[in-house]
Amino acid sequence: MKRSELIFTFLLVPLDFLMVVLAGISAYYIRFSEFTTGIRPVIFSLPFSSYFKVVLLISFLWVIIFALSGLYNIKDARRLVKEFYRIVLACSTGLMLIVILIFVRRELFDSRFIVLAGWILAIFYVSFSRALIRGLQRTLFSFGIGVHKIVLVGNSQTTDTLVRESFRNKKSGYEIVKRLRNFNIEAVEELAEFLKTCRERGEEIDEIIQSDPNLTKGEILRLFDFADEHHITFRYAADLLGTKVLKTEVVEIAGIPIVEVKKTPLEGWGRIIKRIFDIIFSLFFIIVFSPILIITALAIKLESRGPVIYKNERVSKNGVFKVFKFRSMSIQYCVGEDYANSERAVKFEKELIEKQNTKDGPVYKIAADPRITKVGRFIRRWSLDELPQFFNVLFGSMSLIGPRPHQPREVAKYERHHKKVLSIKPGITGLAQISGRSDLSFEDEVKLDTYYIENWSLLFDLSILLRTPLAILRPRKAE
Repeated sequence: MKRSELIFTFLLVPLDFLMVVLAGISAYYIRFSEFTTGIRPVIFSLPFSSYFKVVLLISFLWVIIFALSGLYNIKDARRLVKEFYRIVLACSTGLMLIVILIFVRRELFDSRFIVLAGWILAIFYVSFSRALIRGLQRTLFSFGIGVHKIVLVGNSQTTDTLVRESFRNKKSGYEIVKRLRNFNIEAVEELAEFLKTCRERGEEIDEIIQSDPNLTKGEILRLFDFADEHHITFRYAADLLGTKVLKTEVVEIAGIPIVEVKKTPLEGWGRIIKRIFDIIFSLFFIIVFSPILIITALAIKLESRGPVIYKNERVSKNGVFKVFKFRSMSIQYCVGEDYANSERAVKFEKELIEKQNTKDGPVYKIAADPRITKVGRFIRRWSLDELPQFFNVLFGSMSLIGPRPHQPREVAKYERHHKKVLSIKPGITGLAQISGRSDLSFEDEVKLDTYYIENWSLLFDLSILLRTPLAILRPRKAE
């Protein structure tokens, strides 16, 4: 455990206490301000000195609730969305505590406004202060303070991705200091010598990550024993098969424990909650983006003839459906039963795939696609062409978050393990989309989508949704 992580986590305790106290004081003065009293006069007596003593007690109890809610968990310090969710949950639990106190001793709180305002302000103040702390922590990462020194072992695309990310994002808090292609006897001796050199310089290696699932069992055991012997944290990157067994459930039949590998948490209430989430947010986004929807439709109509909406066949768990997109190519190149030139368009598309395809596997991506219009190029770059898919979500054929939907001819080329992504509704955005958009290989897409399917939660969906705008703004390799 890094000393800086311990320090920052320790600082959060008094900081949270001060923020809750500040929220209580702010609520008090807002209630007694001229603006508020002009709307609703104060008809009770609440001296500040007496009120402040109660606020100190409540703040102390709230910090205990924060601790029980996992807000001081060092391992989750980097997950800002998860932290915000816990802040709201903890503050709401604290609010219930106040409600109970009001029921027991009414004279303690004569104003429901102060209670509600204090709750809202506490969420805001605590979230804001923690965001500042995390920002300071990330800034220190860029100067090498508190960074985890990592040794990678593997010769895979996952290893290459981790190395690139380490060099690209200096504020991630991780630094790859050495990479080994395998972990044979020579590699063990090489790493031991490297550790000795680092320690002579006063540096410590924090973690060893096995980033290649294809290491032999002997190498994996050797690597684990090496990390254990040198008191270094050992981690591994789950492969496609590894992600399949992340969720299990044990039941007992005739006294024998039977392990069930869960396909996805999206069963029962999980499915209901996700559908409610989709309806609420799709309606919200349709309303919010309605000006952009209208402007984009006008731009497409003014530039070229043909319908504004392009209906493209895609495959989901329930069969083939039509995904709605803004038309980004000339009408004569549109593929599908709704378009007169479909056969010629398909033939031309196959020629382009043979010459200009940039992806491996069953899916394709045409570089420098000549079929795209000027407006189409712009709306594709900023993903505006996908905005009509909110209607797909509203009607139930898609979800906000899920695997990327593919065409029937692409799905026909799926291998058996690829079909896992068809077990839930496809999404407008998803874990694969925010991790690399169209620059990812298809196997990486499947791996990420499989992880999402096996580990779904409402918080996970919210995290992906909040990270999507950053993924859209991020430049692509093709650019």
